Amino acid sequence: MGLMSNLCNKTGDLYVVTTPIGNMEDITLRALKTLGQVDLVAAEDTRHTGRLLAYHDIKNNLISYHEHNEESRTPVLIHRLKTGSSVALVTNAGTPAVSDPGYRLVKAAIANDIRVIPIPGVSAVITAISAAGLPTDSFIFAGFPARKKSKRMDQLKALANENRTLIFYESPGRILSLLEEIMNVMGNRYCVLCREMTKLHEEFLRGVLSEIMDSLRQRPAVKGECTLLVKGSEENNEVSLDIVRAELIKGLAENGSKLSEVTRTVAQKYGLPKNKVYEAALKLKRKVDSA
Repeated sequence: MGLMSNLCNKTGDLYVVTTPIGNMEDITLRALKTLGQVDLVAAEDTRHTGRLLAYHDIKNNLISYHEHNEESRTPVLIHRLKTGSSVALVTNAGTPAVSDPGYRLVKAAIANDIRVIPIPGVSAVITAISAAGLPTDSFIFAGFPARKKSKRMDQLKALANENRTLIFYESPGRILSLLEEIMNVMGNRYCVLCREMTKLHEEFLRGVLSEIMDSLRQRPAVKGECTLLVKGSEENNEVSLDIVRAELIKGLAENGSKLSEVTRTVAQKYGLPKNKVYEAALKLKRKVDSA
């Protein structure tokens, strides 16, 4: 048994260990000590964690624990803990149970009176907001948006009037779609897209949503997990509806101006949701046509 086995009380401890989000050297001394002394390391990907342990010259027993087996593997790990083994829970990057597997095991451990010990470290959320230049006094971590579009749109609409900085996780393959949906729901807001944080090709793209989309579309592919920060709605609420209506009337009155073009121009100029501006433009056009 490892050095951390709780031999006196028979029940082992569950260590929730934060690991690097990219750079393998972004790990605490306490985390390294824990990973080397526990009886078992429960890892989201044993190969990935194996490379991390090898990099730091640590040898230990690994068992897989990920979203596809956590339901069946949780009772196994709880049994190990209850019979005296100490377990370190890790994911591929960052803190377990934060948009990653782990919540089920932590909850089960607490229900079985097993001590849960957090070993903190680097976090993509905190890393991103510390360098974004957006308000940090209060923010909302929305995690990964829902895969189903209808549910995802409901989530975005519920956040549209939030004054706090919004933070999302998204995969490189879906980031463009998310940027477009946010702009349609919330307007052309200022945002910061953080990509490949702590790695060799770390990048922070800053600008309004449309600018970030244009930049990404010029690339053959978007690589690396993305953390997106979007400015809260306080500035958008300051725009006068009378000013918006005046802009719409002016745009619709111009020869050859299409409804979609006027909507896009006004929405981008004032950072407003395109769908709401379109509804207002449609009502005004009906009045103009009926006059």
